[in-house]
Amino acid sequence: MEKTPIPLRSFASDNNAGVHPEIIEAITRANRGHVPAYGNDPYTQSAIRKFEEHFGADIAVFFTFNGTGANVLSLQALTRSFHSVLCSDYAHIYTDECGAPEKLTGCKLIPLPHENGKITVKAVHHAYHGIGDEHHAQPRVISITQATEMGTVYQPEEISALARFAHEHDMFLHVDGARIANAAVSLGQTLRQATRDLGIDILSFGGTKNGMLGGEAVVFFHPEQAENFLYLRKQSMQLASKMRFVAAQFEAMLTNDLWRRSAEHANRMASVLAKELNRIPGVRIVWKVEANGVFAQIPHHAIEKIKQQYFFYTWIDEESIVRWMCSFDTTEEDIRKFVAVVADAMKY
Repeated sequence: MEKTPIPLRSFASDNNAGVHPEIIEAITRANRGHVPAYGNDPYTQSAIRKFEEHFGADIAVFFTFNGTGANVLSLQALTRSFHSVLCSDYAHIYTDECGAPEKLTGCKLIPLPHENGKITVKAVHHAYHGIGDEHHAQPRVISITQATEMGTVYQPEEISALARFAHEHDMFLHVDGARIANAAVSLGQTLRQATRDLGIDILSFGGTKNGMLGGEAVVFFHPEQAENFLYLRKQSMQLASKMRFVAAQFEAMLTNDLWRRSAEHANRMASVLAKELNRIPGVRIVWKVEANGVFAQIPHHAIEKIKQQYFFYTWIDEESIVRWMCSFDTTEEDIRKFVAVVADAMKY
């Protein structure tokens, strides 16, 4: 029997996409001659200046290999082992990092109930207790994911409120910004407006999901908090020897609005996908499409049938909710073909 050909593009994850041509070109340009290793090179310094253009001069920026590394190191820089981190019960640091934050920081992660993927000041306040009691882990960091694991986006006033609570209670606000570009575009904001200006202390800045080959950044908006970060990064095996190839990607990402162009396209494709899916009887979009993800509830039998042609993730199995992600390279033709498969699966 002839097998159904595997589509060249899927809707499983923006991690599954290829690399943006402008990023490839930047890597190629950096691949000339010899330069000092470990970030002591002109490419890294140039990339840091790009971050300063977007976020302000008085910041500290460090590059890592991946998002888990950026998140764990961010939390390590702000905590000691007797502290706790308050986050959503669906936060990436809680559900998808194999216990790395707890193992490497020694901290306790406190999961809070989410509302459409977000945590609220009310939920944080409820979890803020045991202060000064040696029998309780001491709350130190609020960590949020922007855009959320449900594809929704925190509004500026929601982030500002969490930042105020944190600072009034001797805590910090960390943002897992694996999709911060998609969130900023959704809000119509600059990168600074979507982060630093809202009171965020430290940002895990995502690159891989927005068209880079590989690399994330940790951005401190209060450089004094980064005092020992060089040593933490080395201990955590996140120091790239040939740093220039990570840095060159970030310089390209932050030049000529590539970060914005890629995220805008991915977000727009998600909106198109949701619109087309809404035409199919029995498909229910469960959360508002605000970034580049579409979460839909469909019958279990349809999930299995679609997976015969497309790989994707079932997000909440007991509720038959699936996740479909769009990327910088998703096309309307990709969507048309995929929606046809979904529509066919829903007939049975």
